[in-house]
Amino acid sequence: MLVLLPPSEGKATGGTGGVLDVGGLSVEGLRGARERVLAELVELCRGDEGKAMEVLGLGAKLRGEVARNAELRSAPTMPAGELYTGVLYDALGLATLDAAARRRAEEALLVFSGLWGALRVTDMVPAYRCSMGVKLPGLGALGAYWRGPMAEVMPEVAGDRLVLDLRSAAYAAAWKPTGEVARRTVTVRVLQVRVVDGVEKRSVVSHFNKATKGRLVRALLTEGADPRDAGQLADTWRDLGFTVEAPAAGGLDVLVTEV
Repeated sequence: MLVLLPPSEGKATGGTGGVLDVGGLSVEGLRGARERVLAELVELCRGDEGKAMEVLGLGAKLRGEVARNAELRSAPTMPAGELYTGVLYDALGLATLDAAARRRAEEALLVFSGLWGALRVTDMVPAYRCSMGVKLPGLGALGAYWRGPMAEVMPEVAGDRLVLDLRSAAYAAAWKPTGEVARRTVTVRVLQVRVVDGVEKRSVVSHFNKATKGRLVRALLTEGADPRDAGQLADTWRDLGFTVEAPAAGGLDVLVTEV
């Protein structure tokens, strides 16, 4: 199974790893594309601070992110699995997985990124700020920029595995599965179920969505499950205590009442 995740705006700082080695990152076919985004981002952030803040969509409280980006080539690194924080990653809890589940995470998880394209959780990268929604002056919108490079590498990365796509819309724009891979791709909606005046209502709520997706992935990794299609995936989650419906081909709904 291959699990596609969004990154998080929140990131850990510091890091004890050496400086960035773009050539050492996984998914080697993305190296050239990564180098181009990195070069433009660093140049942008070493220039006019106000312009950089505008391009990156940063408010005054995040002014320091511009200086951080300017030093990406010399900053200390950490594993991507430790870098990303936030609701989904808190619920996933990579640091608390046992050794076997951790190995599964290293093989199964792929985190999409506006700067790096996609990363394994073991890839060593510095803290940065550059979402997939950014439009760099030279390269344009990153969602569109990454489509070509990702289309070249992702079929090989996916192989013959089931692809569980948990990306948000901005990151899904960077690669849309096609052909045989598309037929093996499952998306998930998390719906909060409430009863209002005796009538059941279902809605998508961001916090429920992120936390539940983190728990869904953690459960699969802990269980050692390797479903081959949407039906097996749904059955696995049901066996693990989740409420799952299959309203349409290629998609599953997970129903929750509380976080």
